[in-house]
Amino acid sequence: MASKFILFFLLLFGICSAQDVLIISEEKNITPLIDGTLIIPETSDKLPLVIIIQGSGPIDRNGNQFMQKNNSLRFLAEGLYTNGIASFRYDKRIVKLLSRGTLIEKDIKFGDYIADAISIIDYFKEDERFSKIIIIGHSQGSLVGMIAAQGRADEFISLAGAGQEIDYVILDQLAIQIPGLKDNARQAFDDLRVNGVTINYSPGLASIFRPAIQQFLLEWMQYNPQVEIVKLDMPVLIINGDRDIQVEVSEAEKLKAAKPDAQYVIIPFMNHIFKKIKGDDLVNSKSYNEYNRPVMPELIEIISKFIQQ
Repeated sequence: MASKFILFFLLLFGICSAQDVLIISEEKNITPLIDGTLIIPETSDKLPLVIIIQGSGPIDRNGNQFMQKNNSLRFLAEGLYTNGIASFRYDKRIVKLLSRGTLIEKDIKFGDYIADAISIIDYFKEDERFSKIIIIGHSQGSLVGMIAAQGRADEFISLAGAGQEIDYVILDQLAIQIPGLKDNARQAFDDLRVNGVTINYSPGLASIFRPAIQQFLLEWMQYNPQVEIVKLDMPVLIINGDRDIQVEVSEAEKLKAAKPDAQYVIIPFMNHIFKKIKGDDLVNSKSYNEYNRPVMPELIEIISKFIQQ
């Protein structure tokens, strides 16, 4: 009988370890499209709960996607666990749709991600095990999180979040990487804003402006992070790494300028997925598929101190 109980327990709860610490996880189904992993340090006291919202693309609860496994979000959650902080991380709805083979790209809306985050916050607000709810939004998830957190969460942390509308972020990236396409992209974005559709773009920009995602992009463009972050009546922490090749430190500076009372930290040598990088851009890029490279301890320490102060 005892062996059957243990087997049943293992089916309901996953067991993993971080830094030689045993972690028991609960699998949670929040909505038909949102599944995630909850980890809670063992204690009789109420604990702060972090909800981690990931960046753009089909990112799963661990920070991974097809052909790219770095476990950044898993390691972040497990690091917080060792500091007495509970967390919930989840697969984006696009992950489940892809796994089911039911994804229709044009039907995905930016607002879906905001609605999913709100559903998760509302779900855990009813859970009496937690003393407060903290949103950590990474990259695209920073904007999603700061909108969802308004009037709902207790604290907000932006990790590598953009400080301006997404079209301006993309234009800044193009200016560095493919400057010859910047003017054409600017015109395409302007057409999209005015007409709700754009057709006059270079084939080199097809991955950005392909018809199936234009409405998603248009909706995303309507939100200005500098406007949204001001609406957060709660403690705010803004973090960026100075080796981030996707989101420049200047984006974090814009968020800080909009929210002067926010705590602001730039972590030396940290890249976009929280890994320590002392080499060149090739080393940086390779880290995106290094599943066992840990996240920087400094990040865990900074976040934990902010939450526990």
